[in-house]
Amino acid sequence: MQQRRSSSGPRRGGKKRFYYRRAKVNPLLDKVDFIDWKDFRLLQNFTPERAKILPRRISRASARSQRMLKVAIKRARYMALLPYA
Repeated sequence: MQQRRSSSGPRRGGKKRFYYRRAKVNPLLDKVDFIDWKDFRLLQNFTPERAKILPRRISRASARSQRMLKVAIKRARYMALLPYA
C-alpha cells in the first residue's frame, strides 16, 4: 500500500517563478491583407523543416490569418511549391 504525502510538506524549489506573457503580435498584420499561395518565401517561415504547419500559439498569427495561412500552404503543397513532408 502506498503512502500519500501530506499537502503541507515542503514545496519543490522553494521559490516562486514568475512567467511573463509575450505580447501577441500578428506577424502578418502589417505585411499583407491576403496570403497568396504563390508567395512561397512567406509560407516557408510558417513551416519548419518537417514541413508541418506551425500552430497559432507559436506563429502568433490571428485566427483569421492562421486560416488563410493554412489554405495557402495546402494550395502551395498541391502545386509543388512546398513539400508535404
